[in-house]
Amino acid sequence: MMEWTTSPCRIFHRRLSPHARLYTEMVHANAAVHGDRARLLGFDPGEHPLALQLGGSDPQLLAQAARIGQDFGYDEINLNCGCPSERVQSGAFGACLMREPELVADCVAAMRAAVRIPVTVKCRIGVDDQDEDADLFRFVERVHRAGCEVFIVHARKAWLKGLSPKENREIPPLNYDRARRLRSEFPQLTLVLNGGLASRAAVAAVMPDFDGVMLGRAAYHEPYLLAELERDLFDADYALPDRAAVLRALRPQIEARLARGESIAHFTRHLLDLYQGLPGARRFRRVLSENAHRPGTGFELLEHAIAAVEAARAA
Repeated sequence: MMEWTTSPCRIFHRRLSPHARLYTEMVHANAAVHGDRARLLGFDPGEHPLALQLGGSDPQLLAQAARIGQDFGYDEINLNCGCPSERVQSGAFGACLMREPELVADCVAAMRAAVRIPVTVKCRIGVDDQDEDADLFRFVERVHRAGCEVFIVHARKAWLKGLSPKENREIPPLNYDRARRLRSEFPQLTLVLNGGLASRAAVAAVMPDFDGVMLGRAAYHEPYLLAELERDLFDADYALPDRAAVLRALRPQIEARLARGESIAHFTRHLLDLYQGLPGARRFRRVLSENAHRPGTGFELLEHAIAAVEAARAA
């Protein structure tokens, strides 16, 4: 979710789901240690509970980055062992770490020694020709012995050569059964399922077998699903929020960023699909996308977009 789950996106998603755990984009440990920390790691207090997802394969560098994340106030540090992009592979981290459980264990141990907050791992069910239950179980067992209690499992293998990141999200078949067998093999662990979960029905079908679910692009392209899952999973009495009210509640954060010289487009690009599937959705997207980059555009743009939706409903 690089360049997607930025702070403005997470602020918006928090308005839809008070309890969901939100995750940052993957930040390389080297960038967290040596880069512009305020830009890379800064977040709004309202985003909690919030996990910092790190990339890397150097245990000591990851330990430094984890400590910095803890000092910034994150609730969890997550090590990404699932991203298959060429950029990640060239840096020897992401999904290629599935081949190196001993190194991942060293990374987890170093991070756990450096922080008091949980250290978790996101992984695939396999990589390239390493595609058997035993390979996954070996990886999880070794990393668990290093102290990791929570695994977020993307239930597809990754092909490191020959498939793009997009194709790696679609072509390798989903294998929830392998994830279920992992659950049976390690009942003491917290296992969160990721991959292919794009509806309330899909989530409901797997929840009896897992401790939680992670949504990525489904939540981004149909964000109101987060509100529906808030009611399904956390609070049966949760009143589904009015979409216009969600947008208006963002005004303080948007205007604070505008005052710092940011463009409103940093927010609006994450809002485009809020009305997905409803009358006026196309008008809403058009108003935002055609006007957000105009100099001096302020919060009134969202009011115009809301009015466009209301006009479409009245037509």
